Amino acid sequence: MDRFVQAWVDGWVVSRGAAPPVAESWGWTVDVGTGVGHATRHVLGGTNDAVTEPAVRKAADAVTGAGVWLKAFADPAVVGPWLGPRWWIDPEPGYLMTAPLPDTPPGPAPDGYRTRTWSRGGVTRTMVAAPDGSLAARGQIAPTGVTAVVDQIETFPGHRRRGLGALVMRTLHRAAAEQGARTGILGATPQGRALYESLGWRVESPLTSAKFTGATGR
Repeated sequence: MDRFVQAWVDGWVVSRGAAPPVAESWGWTVDVGTGVGHATRHVLGGTNDAVTEPAVRKAADAVTGAGVWLKAFADPAVVGPWLGPRWWIDPEPGYLMTAPLPDTPPGPAPDGYRTRTWSRGGVTRTMVAAPDGSLAARGQIAPTGVTAVVDQIETFPGHRRRGLGALVMRTLHRAAAEQGARTGILGATPQGRALYESLGWRVESPLTSAKFTGATGR
């Protein structure tokens, strides 16, 4: 199993409060239970060329219930044809990214904004409040030893392009480093990738997200 994928799974379940991952021959099964649209997810354990057709098919063929997701850290153009017509493939590719976590101060918030950071249940969260008190940006990080998973980074409309996303990330970097983490891991969207790369993150592999629909066609 790829060490970054394993670290991502370990941190993600802490961040989302999901059940402990169950090891499979091809990776992990994680019971999420957040609704009919996301009951369980299967995560393939390799990246790039280590994600093989037999492993993907074995994981996918065991799924019969709607609302099960499959995550494979490889190109959707490669993984998609292996899944078959009963799987919806997210047309937006994702990315597995990593970075060293610098133990440096995050810097001040823009004038009128304020930050608040706290930890509960192994997860550190930070929020940025706007001058009127509304939520402007947020994110969280789940350290699990020397690695930490960054999750749910969001800057809300009306507050973008003010450096708030970078402030949230730097705050989380510092918080995890203070808890002993040295490497950050995350699953990025194309929109988030530019922000993360500007902060020293690098792409380790593409990410395919697929959802089982039970339908006979996409």
